Amino acid sequence: MTVDVFLTRSAAYLPFSPVSNDEIEDVLGRVGGKDSRARRLILRSNGIQSRHYAIDRTTGKAAMTNAQLTANAVRALGDDIGAVDCLATGTSLPDQLIPNHAVMVHGELGWPRLEAVSCAGVCLSGTAALKHAWLSVRAGDAQRAVATGSELVSPLLMAANFEAELAHKVQALETRPEIAFEKDFLRWMLSDGAGAVLLERAPRGPLSLRVDWIDLSSAANELPVCMYAGADRGAGGTLQGWMQTPSGQWHAQSIFAIKQDVRLLNENIVRATIDEPLRDIIARRKLKVGEIDWFLPHLSSNYFAQPVEQCLEDVGLPIPRERWFNNLAQVGNTGSASPFIMLDALLRSGRVRKGHKLLMFVPESGRFSSGFVHLEAV
Repeated sequence: MTVDVFLTRSAAYLPFSPVSNDEIEDVLGRVGGKDSRARRLILRSNGIQSRHYAIDRTTGKAAMTNAQLTANAVRALGDDIGAVDCLATGTSLPDQLIPNHAVMVHGELGWPRLEAVSCAGVCLSGTAALKHAWLSVRAGDAQRAVATGSELVSPLLMAANFEAELAHKVQALETRPEIAFEKDFLRWMLSDGAGAVLLERAPRGPLSLRVDWIDLSSAANELPVCMYAGADRGAGGTLQGWMQTPSGQWHAQSIFAIKQDVRLLNENIVRATIDEPLRDIIARRKLKVGEIDWFLPHLSSNYFAQPVEQCLEDVGLPIPRERWFNNLAQVGNTGSASPFIMLDALLRSGRVRKGHKLLMFVPESGRFSSGFVHLEAV
């Protein structure tokens, strides 16, 4: 027998003070000692105004680990949440290959023995962790579960890790801003942050969210890899991982840099992550636009807002922009932490009322996966 599950608390942790667009290179450094010629073009397209980096501005080094960043978000839930039976974490970039991220966060927290589960992937890994935590409580295995999403990407964005941009790319960006989704794009898009939620069997406090369902899907059966790290891709689209690459070539081939096939992204991201899966969900879940009070899309860039809006109309779920909530402009793209940070900001805004229904959309371009979460305020 399953039970209802309620999201009773949320929290976000954004390290240090916000970094404005004009300050990015002061923190991350300047490639070749020169200002980037592409930065303003990319920022104009993605719509981000500020972001956070866990970088000590004095030393220029990371001031905390991903596990510490995540633990700070969990602590922000409060020290009165009660005993937790399950800790489920998601991140794109754990601090190490082994052991997994969840046990490292558990160690930072120092909590008593519990189930610790780590979900890998890219943006969807945090939502996968949320689903595991939700199912644990729903099945009766856990009284309370904490789910997290976190990203510590700034160490990879430091100037020393990037080659100077080619001048011809800058001109191309004027007419095709989507091609900025290559190496240089990442420096002006990705940022650090962590979020956490507490799931329980009963509501708590003045407002809780009942988690009705979480649907995840992958289009990897039909599409090749689009975004990757720790590997190199051959002409046929197959990946050669770092273990199959001689160590002497790791640096020369930028094996551990995050890479993305922009052409593949733009041809498939809307169809594969929202159009097709959402059509199926609308049919199975009987979703109606009039019953959705808040739409929370994880957008890697404001560039995709209009295509997502058009897709919603095409599939018969034309949610008007005034019902959208997204804080990309304020916090940047925090990957797997984005849904948690977004939801926490909406709840703290005081705009959610009892009876409101929320639909979260989390796409991932790794190999085109997506997630949808439906909640109702009680």
